[in-house]
Amino acid sequence: MGGPLDWARAKFRPQPQSPDHGGLSDRLSDPLGFMGYDGPQDASRAGNGRSEKKSRRGRSRRSRGGGTWGKRPDESSDDGSSPQVAAAPGSGPTVQGQAIVQGKYPDWSDPECEGHTREASKGHDADYDDDPAEEDVYIVRQKYGYCSIFFSAVQTIVLVVMMWQCRVAPLQINPMVGPYPDALNYWGAKNAVLIIEDGERWRLVTPIFLHAGVIHLLCNASVQLETGAFFEREWGSGVWLTVYLLSAIGSSILSSCFMPNSISVGSSGAVMGLFGAKLSEVFCRACESQRTRQERIGHEVRMEQLNGVLCSVTLVGLFSFIPYVDWAAHLGGLVAGMTVGLVTFSFSIKSKMYVGIWFIIGVGSTVTAFILALKYMYNEVEPADELRDVCGYYKQYFEDYECNCQLGN
Repeated sequence: MGGPLDWARAKFRPQPQSPDHGGLSDRLSDPLGFMGYDGPQDASRAGNGRSEKKSRRGRSRRSRGGGTWGKRPDESSDDGSSPQVAAAPGSGPTVQGQAIVQGKYPDWSDPECEGHTREASKGHDADYDDDPAEEDVYIVRQKYGYCSIFFSAVQTIVLVVMMWQCRVAPLQINPMVGPYPDALNYWGAKNAVLIIEDGERWRLVTPIFLHAGVIHLLCNASVQLETGAFFEREWGSGVWLTVYLLSAIGSSILSSCFMPNSISVGSSGAVMGLFGAKLSEVFCRACESQRTRQERIGHEVRMEQLNGVLCSVTLVGLFSFIPYVDWAAHLGGLVAGMTVGLVTFSFSIKSKMYVGIWFIIGVGSTVTAFILALKYMYNEVEPADELRDVCGYYKQYFEDYECNCQLGN
């Protein structure tokens, strides 16, 4: 996919750190002395003879930027971590914390430059935020999407082990190139009769680790490792994991409500939850100020992401009717992600009054949706009792069906 995913291909590096405040580290990360340095202004810091008027304008822009202005390059951010740099291909400013640092190319023949990344100093000697010669750099919270990588790896391992232990079903039984349906049930697929009547509530979560086959896994893992991983770098692993797991539970609950007589698996519902949370983020930040360059870049990225998310939701909806994957799970994940996203991203709104309003709406809608869905599932749904024996159920429809993954084997 294009659009917002192009930002995920940028390089993410921590800024060089050094206790020598006047040495190489300052020249690389703060070549023009824009970061609150009060010492002597030599030629490299003053921008080769820039006028006092321009320096005052630079400081004025700094005062509006907020974030980490005024911190020295060797200082860590408020949470104790080193700021991350997201540098898109090309030349232009680099990013430290919430600050865009502009400067000239250093002399890379200088022995002191050895071992330092060029991304730390690329840029142009520009006085205005809107200089077209500058490259656009988007700030994210962390370097990698750790949870996205972890879940994708676990899902791959589980499918390989499941296919090795329970064999691969013929294509007429499972066109996704995967195991028999009873194997999916044995490993923890969503089975409404076992959840509702036998109390196996853990099956509301375990389907995200399972996939119907290789094709199903490739589709979901590719989205997780591209879009999902970039969302995690934007939000942080904690927010990402919360949205992912609650969306997975919501998808399983709604699937049990509206498709109780089917076995379903996959992380599609959780992925749809990530899309839903992104929609909520775009909504909560739609009226955010665009006075600074970074705010404008963030707004443009979110608009591109909005288009990509809407396209992805449409495509995932088209895959909702393949074997062992249902539309109700996708819808449940999307709704859960949107409500949880309202809770999470309401804090990004500048107005305290609207923070409170949308936080209350988010919490209320999340709690209400889960309570109503659970109440309907336990009081109204009557799943088919024959799905207790998944192997026997599918033997009714396929003469060559083999039961290779039963507890008694």
